[in-house]
Amino acid sequence: MGLSERKLRDLEKIRVQIIEQSWLIVQEEGWQALSIRKIADAIEYSVPVIYKHFENKDAIVAYFTKVGFSLMAEQLASAVNSNRTADMNLYHLATSYWKFAFENKKYYEIMFGLGIPQCEVVNSIKEMKVASDVMLNCISRCIEENQVKQIDLFLKFKTFWSILHGIITIEFISNTATDPEVVSPILTDAIEGFIISLKHHNK
Repeated sequence: MGLSERKLRDLEKIRVQIIEQSWLIVQEEGWQALSIRKIADAIEYSVPVIYKHFENKDAIVAYFTKVGFSLMAEQLASAVNSNRTADMNLYHLATSYWKFAFENKKYYEIMFGLGIPQCEVVNSIKEMKVASDVMLNCISRCIEENQVKQIDLFLKFKTFWSILHGIITIEFISNTATDPEVVSPILTDAIEGFIISLKHHNK
């Protein structure tokens, strides 16, 4: 192995250490405790070494945000089955979203630290757009399958996402132990109401 290859390998090793230690700090102390100094002390390197890999703390947060949305997109996509009706897929999508949030609370907290992202933000981050497109396409199919006319797809998409995020946020704030496998009856009721409203729009 040449000198350049060894240097690249060492740099990648340090980057992995930064990511792993950052995640450990978050898991043990929360996102608010994460700092460049704390990461540097933990991996026993100087602060400038961290800055060679990540411009600042926001860059580390952005990395984990992308990872979170990538994981969410995979889970949401796996909840959609072409053999089901669009209505049932929409319901399964909502329960999958719930499960993701409570199985990955630390990711969810940083992904939605400022609430639901605006469209321009969604479109600028590939991983976020993939996750949102799964929801958008599912709602679109439900509209088509039920032959709904003159409806604002993006308004319904934002409403759907707001319902999910709002109910999950309330659960987070309550700080009670929540089993990801047990979907809140509030969420079930809200999603069933959303689907009925969607199907009977202008009827």
